[in-house]
Amino acid sequence: MSDSSKPKPVVNESGIEVQAVYGPADVERTGGYSLIGQPGEYPFTRGIHPLMYRKQPWTMRQYTGFGNAADTNRRFRYLIDNGQTGLNVAFDLPTQCGLDSDDSAAEGEVGRVGMAVDTLHDFEVAFAGIDLDKITVSLTINGAAPQLIAMYLAMAEGRGYDIKKLRGTAQNDILKEFIGRGTWIYPVKPSIRLVGDTIEYCAHHAPKYSPVSVCGYHIRESGADPAQEMAYAFCIARAYADEVIRRGLSIDEFAGRLSFNFNIFGNIFEQVAKFRAGRGLWASIMRDEYHATKPGSMWMRMIAGGGGSGLTLEQPEVNIVRGAYYALISALSGAQTMALCCYDEAYTIPSEYAQRISLRTMQLLVEEMGLTETVDPLAGSWYVETLTNQMRDRIGAIIAETDANGGIVQQIASGEIQARISAQAYRMVRAKESGEFRKIGVNCYRQEGEQYAEVELHPYREADAQAQLTNLNAVRARRDAPRVSRTLAALKTAAVRGENVMPAMLDAVKAYATVGEITRELAQAFGRYQEPVRF
Repeated sequence: MSDSSKPKPVVNESGIEVQAVYGPADVERTGGYSLIGQPGEYPFTRGIHPLMYRKQPWTMRQYTGFGNAADTNRRFRYLIDNGQTGLNVAFDLPTQCGLDSDDSAAEGEVGRVGMAVDTLHDFEVAFAGIDLDKITVSLTINGAAPQLIAMYLAMAEGRGYDIKKLRGTAQNDILKEFIGRGTWIYPVKPSIRLVGDTIEYCAHHAPKYSPVSVCGYHIRESGADPAQEMAYAFCIARAYADEVIRRGLSIDEFAGRLSFNFNIFGNIFEQVAKFRAGRGLWASIMRDEYHATKPGSMWMRMIAGGGGSGLTLEQPEVNIVRGAYYALISALSGAQTMALCCYDEAYTIPSEYAQRISLRTMQLLVEEMGLTETVDPLAGSWYVETLTNQMRDRIGAIIAETDANGGIVQQIASGEIQARISAQAYRMVRAKESGEFRKIGVNCYRQEGEQYAEVELHPYREADAQAQLTNLNAVRARRDAPRVSRTLAALKTAAVRGENVMPAMLDAVKAYATVGEITRELAQAFGRYQEPVRF
C-alpha cells in the first residue's frame, strides 16, 4: 500500500494512537496481564467487589435540587417513588458561594440552579420524611461544604440517627473549584485546611460518612483530556491525604471514605480503560506510596454517569441516546453510583420528565440489558487490556510531571493548571468550529435551516425565591440571637487558632446561624481568594 493510500492515524483524546487491529502481543508489549487480577482483589482493576453488580446494582443517584427546601423535598419524593436509590443534591449559586439568600449579590439567583440553603431549617424541611438509613445523600457543595456537612449531621442527629452509622457523601473538593467551576471563597491553603478539618472530624465522629468526593468530573468539563482528568484528581486526593496525615491520622483511618466523581463522554473504550487503569493505579498509590493495609483504603470508589460537555443544545433528543451510552460506559466501567445526565441539561436544570427518562435508562440496563450478570465483561479484550495498560502509563506520567513541577497545590495556586486546561478547552472549541472534531447535530448531520428544538424548560419562579426570603427572616426572628453570636465568635476563634473548626461549626448551625454569617467569620480569619491572571 502506498503512503498516499494509508488510512489516517486515529489518536484518542488522551493522545494514544489506536491501532486497526489488536492481538495478545499488544497486551504484552504494553505491560502484560499482570495488573488485571480478580475482582475484589488488589489491584482492583476489574472492580472493588468480588461480585460487583451481581450482588447489588449501582446506586441510582440523579442530580436534583431547585427553588427552596419544600420544592426540593417534593422532587426528592418523586424520584424515590420512581425507583431512585440515592439522592444527589444541587445547591443554588448563592449557597455554593457562601451567601445568604437576602445578600444583594444573590439577587436573581436564589433557587435558580439548585436548592437555596440558609440555615439548618432548610435541611430539616428538605429531608423531612426521607429515611436516611435507606436513601443515602450526596451533597454537591464545595466552598461552603463545612457548613452544609455540619447541617446534614445536625439534621440527622436531631431526627435520632446515630451519626457514627450515618452514610452519605459531600463533594467538598475545593481544589478542583480553583481549576474548574469557580465557587471558591478562601485562599488555597486555608481551603485545604477546611477539607482536612472535615475529614479529620468525620474519621473520629462519623466514620461511615464520606466527607470528600474528589471531582475529576469538573476538571474534564473544563477542558482536560481523560488521562488528565484521572491524574489531576489523584494528585488532589493525595494533597488532601497529606493534609490529614500531617495531623497525625494514619491512612487507614480515613482513606476508605475518600471517593471520586468522574466524567463520561467520548470514546467508549477510552472511558472504560481510564477507569480500569485508574482503579489499579489508585490502589498502588495507596499501598506503595501511603502504605495502606486495608483493602478498603485502596478502593477507587466512584460516581459516574455522563458529562454536560457531551450534551448539545442542537438536536437535544440525541442527548437521550448519548445518555444511554454514558450509562452503558458507567456500568462497563464498574461505577458504584450513577448520576446520569438528562437530555435537557444543556439548557437548564433537569425537568421531572427528563429525570424520569434518565432514571428509566439506568433501570433498563439492570432489568433488560444484562449489565449486572457478570463482572467486568470487557476483560480479556486485547484492545481493552492494551488500552488499560496505556492509560495507566499515561495517567502515571501526568502525575509524575505534576509532582516534578512543584505539585498540584502549587500549580493551582499559581494558575498553571488552570491556564493549561483553559488553552485545551479553547483548542477543542476551535476543532469543533472547523469540523476537525465531529459532533452530531453541531457540525455534521444538520439539516438546512435547522433551528434549536423546543425543550420544556424547568421554570424559575420568583415566588419560590420570595418564599425562601420569608423563611430566612422567620428563622432569624425566632432563633436565640445571643447564642448565635457566641457560637460565631467561637468559630472565628477556632479558625484563628488553627483548631479543627467542625465542633464550633456544628454549634453554630445548631443555633441556626446562616451560611453567610459563618462564611463572613471564616473570611475574616482566612481572607478571600484572588484568582491569578496568566497570559
